[in-house]
Formats: sequence, C-alpha cells, structure tokens
Amino acid sequence: MNSKTLSPESLNKIDAYWRAANYLSIGQMYLCDNPLLKRPLVHSDIKRMLLGHWGTTPGQNFIYAHLNRIIKKYDLNMIYVSGPGHGGQAVVGNTYLEGTYSEVYPHITQDEAGLQKLFKQFSFPGGIPSHASPECPGSIHEGGELGYSLSHSFGAVFDNPDLIVACVVGDGEAETAPLATAWHSNKFLNPASDGVVLPILHLNGYKIANPTLLARITSEELDQLLRGYGWTPLYVEGHEPKLMHEAMASTLEIAVEQIRQIHDQARLHGNIARPRWPMIVLRSPKGWTGPKIVDGKEIEGTFRAHQVPLSDPSTHPGHLGQLEDWMKSYRPEQLFDSKG
Repeated sequence: MNSKTLSPESLNKIDAYWRAANYLSIGQMYLCDNPLLKRPLVHSDIKRMLLGHWGTTPGQNFIYAHLNRIIKKYDLNMIYVSGPGHGGQAVVGNTYLEGTYSEVYPHITQDEAGLQKLFKQFSFPGGIPSHASPECPGSIHEGGELGYSLSHSFGAVFDNPDLIVACVVGDGEAETAPLATAWHSNKFLNPASDGVVLPILHLNGYKIANPTLLARITSEELDQLLRGYGWTPLYVEGHEPKLMHEAMASTLEIAVEQIRQIHDQARLHGNIARPRWPMIVLRSPKGWTGPKIVDGKEIEGTFRAHQVPLSDPSTHPGHLGQLEDWMKSYRPEQLFDSKG
C-alpha cells in the first residue's frame, strides 16, 4: 500500500475519535461528576473506589476506531470481540460514541447529563460491571474470564458466510490453554460457506504483574509461531499516533484484500484448498497515551499501567492534578459540547 491510505482529513477525524474514546474510558474509571472538566477537578468529583483496566484500553479504542473506518469503506458485516474484555470501559465508551448505548439505555443521553451518568455507573453500586458484560449492547462474549475469545469468534462465523469477526486477543490472554488451542480453529473454516475470523493479537508487553511471553520472544520466532499455526501475520508496531494510524489503516486494507481474494478463489473458482487467513499483530505500549511517570515510577509501557495508574487523590493528593492533566491531554473541548 502507498503511504497515503488516510487523507489528512481522515487522519484527523480518526485521531479525534480515538482521543474521544480514550477520554470516555478514563472518565468511566475515575469520575462521578464534572464530566467535561468545565471547572477544576475536586475530590468530590472522583469515585471513592477506583476500578477498571486501563492498560488494554487505548489499544482497543485504536482498533475499534480503525475497524469502524474499514466497515464503512467496504460496507462490511463485521463484529468486534474483545478478548481482554476486562477493559470494559473501551467497548462501553465506543458504543456510547456510536449512539447505540443511548438507543438501548435512553437515560444515558448524548449530552453532558448523560455523560455524567455514563461515567458514574461504571463499576459502581447499582451500575454496570467493569468488564464487557451482557449489559453492553451487542455483547456475545463475557470479558471477565480470559481465553475464549477466538473460540466464540469461530462459533459466530461457521455457516455465516458474510460475517467477519475481528477478535482482539490480549497477549496475556494468549497464554491461556483455551486460547493457545483455538489458534488452530482456522483448519475448520470452509472459505466457500463460512465467514472469517480476523484475529488481532494485541502485544502490549505485560499482563497484570509480569512480561508476556509472546511480547518477549524475537520477532522472527513470533512470526514462525503464527505461520506454523496457519496464519499470515501482518504487523503494526510503534507508538507515535500519526504513524500508527497510517500503518493500521493500510494494514487493514491489505487484510480485507487478502480475505476477498480467498473468497473469490473458493466461491467463484471452486478452490477450497485450506487458505492461510490473515491476522494482525498490533504492538503498542501498555497504557498508551496515559501517564508516563507517577510517584517516580514508570507507568506507560509497564505492568503498572494494567489497572488504575493514578490512585485515590484523597490519599495521594498529587494525583488529582495529574488526572486532570491526563484527561485534558485529549483536548475534550474539541471533542464534546453540551449536546454530545
């Protein structure tokens, strides 16, 4: 692909969408009031118990935004399965941005008052869980238990020839036995009569307290492993947003083209030899765009970004200002107004 997959306008819009999703994700973790930061944050704006998983979330928001672009461009029938669904604020935030959440839950309106309710309900008594739960619109995959995302994705596409399931596999999740086995399910796909699973292996380097295996082997070894499973891996690696947007957009174009070629061979020419389906390996920092240093310790790109990178400001006073700076780094005044 050439280096101009995204026009300047498309790049700006997709980056704005990603920033909005990240902002919504942080707001759900931390805020019970003052959702648009129209005044300086105070302690009463912050939830008394902070729960959620930040580390996986910016990468998932990035994937979601780019899948939306490719769905619209090619009018694809595609669903998103979040393997690391413990980052529930990602799928909740994106369904809210799309408008689906407000359709299903009319009291969570597309305005400032609705945004405050969206934030407050997350992992809050009487609200919703912190993982991708059945309450999330469109949910077919419970996000609290790791390992079953690929199996569920293949189950969705058998005898469903027009469906593509984009399945995000966390690199910690990839170490579970069910997931490690499910890579082989591609052997059962019939390109003439079944849909497609597009795995997106999210290599952000760490699980809750340790480095992940697949992020610590050499690139050559990882490539050999995935090809041995029968996949054709495509790679998106880096941390600079503009370069990563372009890389992800062009890589998704390649994946869609490869899928179309496989389908044409099977459905138009009768070639049903087992193909090597494409998959994507996304290597991005854990907790991407989040706090770099907190209390003198590295956060972004380490295991410390896995859950809540900033602690309760009532016991860590300096964290309140860091939280406000972090949220303002997404420039919410450009993304939201009183109408949504």
